[in-house]
Amino acid sequence: MPLQSILVVDDEAKMRRLLEIMLTQMGYEVLQAADGLDAIEALASHAVDLVITDLRMPRLDGISLLRQLREQHNEIPVIVVTAYGTVESAVDAMKYGASDYIVRPFEIDAVEAAVQRALRLGKVQRENRYLRQEVEQGWRGFIGTSSAMQQIYTQIEQVAPTKTGVLIQGETGTGKELVARAIHNASPRAQALFVSINCAAIPSEILESELFGYSKGAFTGANKERIGKFELADGGTLFLDEITEMDFNIQAKLLRVLQERTLERLGSNRTIAVDVRVIAASNRNPRQAIIDQKLREDLFYRLNVFTVVLPPLRERRDDILPLARYFLEKHAREFAYEFNDIEADAALCLTAYAWPGNVRELENMMERAIVLSGGKTIAIEHLPCDILEDKAPPQQSSCDPVIHAAGLNTQVELLERRLIQEALAKTGDNKAKAAQLLEISERSLWYKIKKYF
Repeated sequence: MPLQSILVVDDEAKMRRLLEIMLTQMGYEVLQAADGLDAIEALASHAVDLVITDLRMPRLDGISLLRQLREQHNEIPVIVVTAYGTVESAVDAMKYGASDYIVRPFEIDAVEAAVQRALRLGKVQRENRYLRQEVEQGWRGFIGTSSAMQQIYTQIEQVAPTKTGVLIQGETGTGKELVARAIHNASPRAQALFVSINCAAIPSEILESELFGYSKGAFTGANKERIGKFELADGGTLFLDEITEMDFNIQAKLLRVLQERTLERLGSNRTIAVDVRVIAASNRNPRQAIIDQKLREDLFYRLNVFTVVLPPLRERRDDILPLARYFLEKHAREFAYEFNDIEADAALCLTAYAWPGNVRELENMMERAIVLSGGKTIAIEHLPCDILEDKAPPQQSSCDPVIHAAGLNTQVELLERRLIQEALAKTGDNKAKAAQLLEISERSLWYKIKKYF
């Protein structure tokens, strides 16, 4: 476990030194500040797990320090020091957010107990803050009873209780993170954090510091220490999404952490032990990624102990309508609409479509449909042109193509091609604006451009 740090704030140098000796003997790293203003400056440049502060100090006293920290939404735990007979002041300080208090003269057992309580509280607060952020992002349970998904459920049950690393493969939007969360939640690590990071969404020069953390002065702008995702996930699970998009140099460092179970923050030579289960995922074929030099072969063999391959939505068509209804009901609640059902023709289009964006594309399409329908029954005119197939009745399409001797698909493709050309011309070839004009996702537009041009 990384060494925890405590900031001692007191205008008496002897008192600071006494606390430093006691806390150092307990195994903590200790920083000092002469008053509240010095403490604010120290906290701006150092990552600290706990503050122990006297109440009466010049310039900025303990109460004012507490108030400033809470106004800055800094939830770091604070223990206040009070003299015997003035405990009322410490109680007042706790109204402003102090975690605990200790009374002078100190008894080492009382100090140690208070520090341990406060650090436990700080850990719970950090985890709760992280979990609140995760809840805001939102994630769903599994929907689907197809044989393909039944196999996935069985694999999750098999691997979850173990410490085995997992590599999840699947197209974009198939639910790789959902599977990783299910493995974590069914594992002995469920009470610890599940930490997720998308390797494709973060530039390589930032990704390294996000994973391993950094010390003060490690690079320009590193004004204080910061723990990385590995340390945050200590005791829990770290999910590395799109692992094949990680820079080769970072892959080498990741391999070393996986093998040695230790890491060093950027700019530091201090070794930190971590106990983390790593689950990785990729939308690429990992063996092809090795050939394309996108994935280190030694890292692949380290990660590929247990593999879960998620089927695309087009291979689990029995799950399409249950998923569609789930998303429609979800977004209907969000918009305070009522959701009735899906008309047969619209349902036929949904089940016949290839779904290149998989479950994510389906959810986005259902959100659009519930908005267009106003909460009424979903009909074919509430669906975009993307999903028209041979089984979709052309006379009900909002696109209303003119039917000639050629089949429906040909006519739809000709119309789509023309509409895309017009939209790109109107927007000066701006793909994002053209997609908005066409009322489709930018991903769908790129897919069609590749298909038609």
